[in-house]
Amino acid sequence: MSSAADIQVGDWIDRHVPAGWRPYARLARLDRPIGIWLLLFPCWWSIALAAQPGDWPDLWLVVLFGIGALVMRSAGCTVNDIVDRDIDAKVARTATRPLASGRLTLTQAFAFLGLQLAVGLVILLQLSATAIWLGVASLILVAVYPFMKRITWWPQAFLGLTFNWGALMGWAAVRDEVAWPAVLLYAAGFFWTLSYDTIYAHQDKEDDTLIGVKSTALKLGPETKKWLLWFDLAMLALLIAAGAQAGMGWLYYVAVLGVAVHLKWQEFDVDLDDPKDCLSKFRSNRFIGWILLAGIVLGRLWS
Repeated sequence: MSSAADIQVGDWIDRHVPAGWRPYARLARLDRPIGIWLLLFPCWWSIALAAQPGDWPDLWLVVLFGIGALVMRSAGCTVNDIVDRDIDAKVARTATRPLASGRLTLTQAFAFLGLQLAVGLVILLQLSATAIWLGVASLILVAVYPFMKRITWWPQAFLGLTFNWGALMGWAAVRDEVAWPAVLLYAAGFFWTLSYDTIYAHQDKEDDTLIGVKSTALKLGPETKKWLLWFDLAMLALLIAAGAQAGMGWLYYVAVLGVAVHLKWQEFDVDLDDPKDCLSKFRSNRFIGWILLAGIVLGRLWS
């Protein structure tokens, strides 16, 4: 079984958040911001990529998407926990989550979800028409994803489609269209998610086998590292193609090289039988986000 619950007693939520609000903060995963970063980076990459040569990214859009990623990642977690509450109760890592443990009722969770979606709508309406329609379309992926582990060995692929949608929206928010650089960036993010979330899924492979849910960790098994190599190569090739389509400067490609080094280290060093190491490697992907963002910004400024 998994070694420990993913809610740590005595953290900043227990110390600083009023008792009645704590289950909602846990439901929103505010104690684990890595998911916010992984959702946000494709948005910021795309906003920076869509800037005109010599320009900085649009700061207002950077702030809006930052707030939007926090709210919508939290909403996605709420949907996921509503759908998975019975499964979560059977998994050591997730058994203490608010719905699985009974600290929140289903009615309370739905009310909280309504609030999250209302805030997300306010933010969405600040964007261009194309970005708004893309944002509405993303709700289909958000709603479908939690069910994928029941019907396919590739739920991580559906997460990739969902978590990188911001690569399309960021470009659309700047230019009110979708163009090839954004599509290629979206595809690169898809393979990035396949890589990091397959590593993440190895934390739960024993529990998943017992309760009968599916994942790429179980599908790929001992062949996982070979597949991680192909996922990472696909991401890098698509990042190069996106940069070429967008006319990026040389500093962008230096950043892509930095991403390649990190991916190779992660793929080589991860111990897929050690849940703590899998979680550590998963979290390390925030560095990929920052490396590539810096490369896009600098590559655009000097393109």
